[in-house]
Amino acid sequence: MNSKKVVNVIGAGLAGSEACFQLLKRGYTVNLYEMKPTKFSPAHKNSNFAELVCSNSLKSNDVTSACGLLKQELRMLNSLVISVADEVKVPSGQALSVDREQFSEKITQKIKSFKNLNLITEEVTSFDLNLPTIIATGPLTSNSLVEFLKTIFNSEYLYFFDAIAPIVTYSGIDFNSAFIADRYDKGTGDYVNCPLNKQEYEEFYNALISAETVKLKDFENSKVFEGCMPVEVLAKRGVDALRFGPLKPVGLTDPKTGRYPYACVQLRRETNNLDMFNMVGFQTNLTFKEQERVFKLIPALKNAEFLRYGVMHRNTFINAPTILNKFYQVKNYPNIFVAGQLSGVEGYVESIASGLTCALNMDKYLNNLPLIDFGCHTMIGALANYIATANPKNFQPMGSNMGLLLGSEERIKDKKEKYKKLSDTSLNKMSELISVYKIKI
Repeated sequence: MNSKKVVNVIGAGLAGSEACFQLLKRGYTVNLYEMKPTKFSPAHKNSNFAELVCSNSLKSNDVTSACGLLKQELRMLNSLVISVADEVKVPSGQALSVDREQFSEKITQKIKSFKNLNLITEEVTSFDLNLPTIIATGPLTSNSLVEFLKTIFNSEYLYFFDAIAPIVTYSGIDFNSAFIADRYDKGTGDYVNCPLNKQEYEEFYNALISAETVKLKDFENSKVFEGCMPVEVLAKRGVDALRFGPLKPVGLTDPKTGRYPYACVQLRRETNNLDMFNMVGFQTNLTFKEQERVFKLIPALKNAEFLRYGVMHRNTFINAPTILNKFYQVKNYPNIFVAGQLSGVEGYVESIASGLTCALNMDKYLNNLPLIDFGCHTMIGALANYIATANPKNFQPMGSNMGLLLGSEERIKDKKEKYKKLSDTSLNKMSELISVYKIKI
């Protein structure tokens, strides 16, 4: 046991919760700093840990997909957050989507059950650079801490804006217009589909691109991150941009017509109860009044009741290649690690992976053992390697994708065959690394 060793973890989001759990179960005393419920960011509402402020989906579970492979690697490493996600999943086809309330509650209960946890519910504005610390304050890092981090990293921060999709009630959906189906029937009927014909789509499109948006504060120039782009920004790229994006109709046969609709909005359930549905891909910065007006032009949502409107919030991340090595360790302060979206990874599962990796390597570092190099054959390692070695002049956050893996350049015509080979190699390599580094699961 490491009862005399103390690690500070700042932030109890996905990355911080995972890092905290991995250290606690290895016997470390963890000082977990979380400003909720004393103070909330503009996007957070729940006082529990690991709050999901955007989608409730952790993407595909298929191990031949990048995010599915990443989740499977995390399962092999006994990730707390992924195990809870598996426990509280809601039907969503091949995706792993969760009941967000149960998800946060169970993670909070598990972490708080450790007697070696010291929970400090206050905002951190600075910290002792000499103490072992994992910074996991996420994309909504408070302004005060951002200013402190700027001084120690001697680096300008980058930022982008992230948008949250609205949630509507099931009872407000007009099923004279909507139908239930998964794309290409790959699932158990987990999505509500809201089709539009050409005339309906064009009316919706024109209203969307001319709708009033919330005036952004604190920043003179906004950078929209491609991975979570507001629907109105995407629409302005061209009249068909939505039809090839979140409103793509392919694989969705409308039973009323026997063919694909001209465009289609998908709704995904938020909880295990049939009550709340998320508008998939509809992150938005429209004013609440305009969301009511514009989104009700979708025929199936003409009577929609909005339980949550879309909102936009700031996302902050460091210029990782100038600051971190491939272990998420700060180059100039080896006792400090940075996890989560603040580190430059993008996505829920990617944040979880970075938190777990930080904790494992903090353990190795404090015991004077070689840090774990997950290499570029595993998704965990390839992602960490990318953010450490990307071009710092135009660094942008990165989510998991098969192109990051070593061997992805191999020419195999059949994509499924290629991805299966990459996945098999990755999982075999992970098993080997667990043994080589004597990782306690």
